Amino acid sequence: MTMVRAVRAALAMVGMLVLASCGAQTEPGHYVLRYASPYTPGHPLSRADQTWMRWIERASGGRIEVRPSWAGGLISSEHNMVELRHGVADVATITPIYAKGGTHAIRGQAGFYGGERSIDQQVAVYRCLAAEFPVLNQEVAGLHVLAVQGGNVLGIVTRGRPVRRLEDLRGMRLRAPGELVPLLRELGADPLDMPMSDVYPAMAKGVIDGVVAPADTLKSLHFGEVARYFNQVRIARGGYPARAIGFVALRRLPPDLQAIVRRSQTVWEAAIARELGAAETSGAAYGRSEGMQFVPFDPASQARFDRLYNAQAARAAQHLRAFGIDGGPIFGRAQAVLAAINAGRPPDCAVATSK
Repeated sequence: MTMVRAVRAALAMVGMLVLASCGAQTEPGHYVLRYASPYTPGHPLSRADQTWMRWIERASGGRIEVRPSWAGGLISSEHNMVELRHGVADVATITPIYAKGGTHAIRGQAGFYGGERSIDQQVAVYRCLAAEFPVLNQEVAGLHVLAVQGGNVLGIVTRGRPVRRLEDLRGMRLRAPGELVPLLRELGADPLDMPMSDVYPAMAKGVIDGVVAPADTLKSLHFGEVARYFNQVRIARGGYPARAIGFVALRRLPPDLQAIVRRSQTVWEAAIARELGAAETSGAAYGRSEGMQFVPFDPASQARFDRLYNAQAARAAQHLRAFGIDGGPIFGRAQAVLAAINAGRPPDCAVATSK
């Protein structure tokens, strides 16, 4: 055996030992859950995660211990669902809306939320959809969702010129989420996708004119240092499953502790919403301290944008047929639930069943 092969074999053995220890019962009645996140400990979403950890440990009377691994040390941003299913961690941040395949319904429905007004609404709509359309749960098979995550309203951050009406978008090169690319092209912009980590240098060098992003990124990603305008176009966004525990890890716990873990969903979702709200406030303040201008958007342009957004969402729903998914009813139901909520009526949603 060569030295290289010996090293590889040793590393493989270490990896198997690590996996075998995940979620291990270290002593009778004491259980360890390994949590993995791509974010640093100080990130707003990580602060929400730590709130959940403290709640779990307190609610279980110390019988559950959560051991976190931050900054992608244990799980990747691209393959986290596969890694979680295979036990690389017990609980993790998951990002099905960025997965390369196998989550077409979850990715598609994230663009069906035209008219949403808050993170709470985004979470409520996704819960309704997941309870009524089995495909959404099938795409997270092997995992039990512990938190649905929404997001702060999207605006447009630009470096060189403001956006006051739809016509101002013409010719602008903007980093945008995939579901917005067709709509922005229709409006004359030049949208492209790139990792958010590449946006700062791209804006600083003038490679792109701006980015579709919430105000919290002005501080968290330092966009306030390289941009002059936060354009207050209100761009809807949707909820999606963002924290989960593997079935194997969940079933390793005794029934009373399983119940506590399942019950923690509302705690985690509330913590995420609270931290995102605080991050938006601090991000806007940071942007203003850097001299950024917050530019109001023309109401007539906003109304037209909203109509175009939903028209594009309806087309995207039909395109899901290419993957064997009937997206039309999902889009229609998302809009009906939002209409009910905005009219002050509690939506008549099915009750989700837990496995």
